Amino acid sequence: MVPIPVTTITSSNGRRPIPLVGFGTAVARAVAGDHEVKVAVMEAIKVGYRHFDTATNYETEKALGEAIKEALRLGLIKSRDELFITTKLWCDSTEGHLVLPAINRSLRELGLEYVDLYLIHWPMKVNQVKITTPKECIAAINIKDVWEAMEKCQNLGLTKSIGVSNFYPRLIEEILSFAKIPPAVNQVEMNPLWQQKKLNEFCRKNDILLTGYSPLGASGTRWGHNRVMECDVLQEIAKSKGKTIAQISLRWIYEQGVSFIVKSFNHERMKQNLDIFDWSLTEEELIKISNIPQQKHAYSRLKVNEPNDITAEIDVGLSFQ
Repeated sequence: MVPIPVTTITSSNGRRPIPLVGFGTAVARAVAGDHEVKVAVMEAIKVGYRHFDTATNYETEKALGEAIKEALRLGLIKSRDELFITTKLWCDSTEGHLVLPAINRSLRELGLEYVDLYLIHWPMKVNQVKITTPKECIAAINIKDVWEAMEKCQNLGLTKSIGVSNFYPRLIEEILSFAKIPPAVNQVEMNPLWQQKKLNEFCRKNDILLTGYSPLGASGTRWGHNRVMECDVLQEIAKSKGKTIAQISLRWIYEQGVSFIVKSFNHERMKQNLDIFDWSLTEEELIKISNIPQQKHAYSRLKVNEPNDITAEIDVGLSFQ
């Protein structure tokens, strides 16, 4: 199998390699517990994944950390430095004074001295965490205070790089206006049915790596959809090339010059999702994909206008009314 390509992002060491394909661990607790996540991560390491994506809200940091420890014990990797680990600041800690305690909790759960990338998960603050969170419990964040605390995390060596997730140009521009350390990454929903062309161009101009999550639509999860896997255009291209729909979708994302996070706990699909680097899409196929009608999925809609004007329609373990 062709090795996973890497690019570089801004880090405390200047430029740090990041594998362009990451293995996701966002999974419903009813579907997979700590043991299942640990086994899946170890299998992913065996297959060749070296970038692992987690978050406080996923509740998979501990299982990922245990898998890393076991992989080292078994000799699947020689050192922790072979892996690139991303985790995220959840919305109940998006205040300047809460950021350092939050990353330290994540590091304890992971059993690591540092992460490679620490992201602000969403540009908002949630004042209570229940299955349903009313709008009055959602607030805009003081991005300057939060970002300065994120910079402190990097300066202290708790993370090699910092970035954002689900951020759009206006708020990123605000960060860039005062940041001593600019965001290295912006992680957002991206797939052939939500191509993020303008955002990708904006991030590229500002030397920010765009990372796509839900590249296959997160089919099979309660927050996902089947539109990518059921897309007629992708099915037609897959059939003509003798590839899976997933491989066509992932190859398309790769050809956009971004990284992506893909998740499957099935061994064969783990391998298939990496088998996308020794072939390419034709210009005709790329044009067909670029003409697919665009539709953002509901759980990644977030619009923050002014501090007291927030519209949120997301489902990442919470739902907002």
